[in-house]
Amino acid sequence: MTRDAALAMPADEFRALGHALVERIAITLEGLRDRPVMPDATPAEVRALVGAANPLPRVGQDAAALLDEAMALLLERSPITGHPRFHGYIASSPAPIGMLAELLAAALNANVSLWRTAPVASEIEAQTLRWLAELVGLPEGAGGLLTSGGNSANTVALLAARHAAGDGARAIYASRETHGWLAKAVRIAGLGDDAVRWIETDERQRLHLDALRARLDGDRAQGIAPLTVIATAGTVSTGAVDPLRAMAALCRERGLWLHVDGAYGAPAACLLADATLRAWLGDAADDLAALGEADSLALDPHKWLYAPLEAGGLLLREPQRLRALFAQRPSYYAAPSQDDAEGIDFHELGPQNSRGFRALKVWLILRMAGRDGIAQMIADDIALAQRLHAAVCATPQLEAGPRGLSITTMRYRPADWRGSEDELDALNRALLDALQRDGRAFLSPAVVDGRFWLRACVANFRTEMRDVDALPALIMAIGDDLMSHLPQ
Repeated sequence: MTRDAALAMPADEFRALGHALVERIAITLEGLRDRPVMPDATPAEVRALVGAANPLPRVGQDAAALLDEAMALLLERSPITGHPRFHGYIASSPAPIGMLAELLAAALNANVSLWRTAPVASEIEAQTLRWLAELVGLPEGAGGLLTSGGNSANTVALLAARHAAGDGARAIYASRETHGWLAKAVRIAGLGDDAVRWIETDERQRLHLDALRARLDGDRAQGIAPLTVIATAGTVSTGAVDPLRAMAALCRERGLWLHVDGAYGAPAACLLADATLRAWLGDAADDLAALGEADSLALDPHKWLYAPLEAGGLLLREPQRLRALFAQRPSYYAAPSQDDAEGIDFHELGPQNSRGFRALKVWLILRMAGRDGIAQMIADDIALAQRLHAAVCATPQLEAGPRGLSITTMRYRPADWRGSEDELDALNRALLDALQRDGRAFLSPAVVDGRFWLRACVANFRTEMRDVDALPALIMAIGDDLMSHLPQ
């Protein structure tokens, strides 16, 4: 066996297999609406399908047979978040050009660490970051880096804020609706869980500004130094947008770093430039217009910019803050030549040295859709969520819950319900489980003020009015069936 025989592939074979793969994916996407949203399978069944108990093969296998097996296994037995009735979590439909970009990026296999090793990829990432900053209203000069997702982007922002604040600062102020990344990040930063001051929310699940101010005053009286204030633009449960403008003013007044977790909602700021589209944002418009006042901002192109996973992003008003924290020049990295000095070495802006070419898919999506196209798709998603909310309000035995951006919450409440609220929560938990197993639509849960809701998030350019219009009747049918089996 020659040195490359185990993995090498003749060009003709590669071309044929690539064509077969793209054709199979195209057929799958074309028929998404006709397949269940979620296959109903147990962990044991899936392990059997993948042969989880098999040992590592000693002898290599035929590439065509392997790829055919993988295509059947994944495309036929996996949920595909691009399905027009997948409304769970915050998972977008990946743009086809983004899928093709992933193939091109994999072929190049660029390590976007040193400018010298990936000059074109580095410049594409830098341009992509400038465009993202422009899209959400950050000022000229903002920059940062692409990451694996919101958790990593938010964590790097926390580390940068801590470095800027100095060793004595450790108090972090955040709403109780803040995403779970913060619990991980404080441990990564070595701050401990008690560093977070959880601030109560108002009736709209937004951070309560007076409670924040009181907590800051209380800590200052005890000599406790604040590290950062964290706002959320689009909470996971209800799409709430914190009072960003007022929070920014308070942080300026007190000299505090304001970080915004806009992993989900920040791209909606691109609607602000169009008066007609801006109206879809409602009360959130003014606060989204204040995103540019943040010191740092996380956003996920793989959420509401329709990029395939993984694509998170971190933007800072002063990106040199990242270099001050992470820059180093070990001996195995040659000093940049005079010609390279103006290029960005992205390893100096974050914790990763080996970095994949995440920017290509985002860059191509932004260019293909343009700002207007992105804004229209986001507005359409919000409109569909609002249409669903109105339909729920008009449906007997369905109760509409909190909603924001492209998220609508609801629950089944039988007209003759005589049980407790806890029992109603249990009924809706059972309904959600039955709905997910049913396969005709996929929703996820939300707990708001201690109560359980069914939650639909529309972040999908394939979703149409008929998809959201069918949901109330489906929920009613499953709920009625559950009720018919309860003891009288």
